[in-house]
Amino acid sequence: MSINSKEKGKRGELEVVQLLRNAGFPAAERTAQYCGNNPEGAADVRGVPGIHIEVKRVEHLNIDDALDQSRRDAGKTDGGLPIVVHRRNGKDWKVTMDARDWIALFKKARERE
Repeated sequence: MSINSKEKGKRGELEVVQLLRNAGFPAAERTAQYCGNNPEGAADVRGVPGIHIEVKRVEHLNIDDALDQSRRDAGKTDGGLPIVVHRRNGKDWKVTMDARDWIALFKKARERE
């Protein structure tokens, strides 16, 4: 990984932290910021309970590989719901997760209404 891609990844993680804080998750923070280099399996961003966040700030993303990584890492560490938050240059952030996880999450949200 080159210095530029590391910097781009760091900037992406900081953007996601700000996005989450603005959305009402004040505890959102970069894991690397507080733990040095991320321990193997650590989420890129923490502070959203029950969610394991993998951040990808790239132009060409193999979403299946990224989601596989999030699943593996969530199983090693926090057991949170694995998601990938990703974007390309000039595009909005997107969230990708397994459909069955989204359905379960949506059902829980509707139960609270």
